[in-house]
Amino acid sequence: MSESKPLPFRARAIGPEELKALAHPLRMAMYDYLSEHGSATASQLGRHLGESSGQTSYHLRQLEKHGFVEDDPTHARGRDRWWRTVGYSIDGRDMLRDPRTADAAHALLQGVVAERAKVLQRWLSTGDTPEWERVAHNDSSTGDLTLDELQEIVLAVEETIDGALKRAKARKAAGETEGRRRVRIYFDALPLPLDDGA
Repeated sequence: MSESKPLPFRARAIGPEELKALAHPLRMAMYDYLSEHGSATASQLGRHLGESSGQTSYHLRQLEKHGFVEDDPTHARGRDRWWRTVGYSIDGRDMLRDPRTADAAHALLQGVVAERAKVLQRWLSTGDTPEWERVAHNDSSTGDLTLDELQEIVLAVEETIDGALKRAKARKAAGETEGRRRVRIYFDALPLPLDDGA
C-alpha cells in the first residue's frame, strides 16, 4: 500500500491550540464572512452578525493572535482597521480521534460543511448573470481508483488551482481589476464507504 504524501499546496497546518481558538461559533462566522467578502472592519462584521463592534474586535484580536486574520494592506490604516483571512489546513481525522481535540475538530468541520452547503444552496437559488452562470461549475465524478491514482488526481487539481490563483493575484496586484469578483472553488476527493461484500 502506498504511503500518502503531504500536499505541497496546503496552507499552514494548525495545531490543537489554534483549532480550539477557531472552533467558536462567532469566530467561525467572522472567518467565513471575511473569506467571502475579502476583508471587513470590526464594525461591518458586527452589523452583519448582529454583534457589537466591541465583541467582534475582541474576537478578531483572538483570531489574529492565532494566525487566522491579518491587516488588509489594500486598505489604508485609518480609524477603522480592515482585516482579511489567512489560510490554514487541518488534519481533521487525526484531531477527531484525539480526545483532547475531538470536540473542537467536530465543531470546526461541521461548520465547514454547513458553510459549504449554505454557499451552494444560495448559488442554486439565486442564479447569476448569464456570463457567470456559463462558467460556474458544479459536478461530481466517481470511479474505482488506487491510492496512487487518487493522489495523482488530487495533486494535479491542487496544482492547477494553486497556480491559477497565484497568477490571478499577480494580475490584480498589477492593476488588472476590471471584471474581477470573489469566487469560491470547492474540491473534494473522498473515498466512499466500502460495501459489505468488498
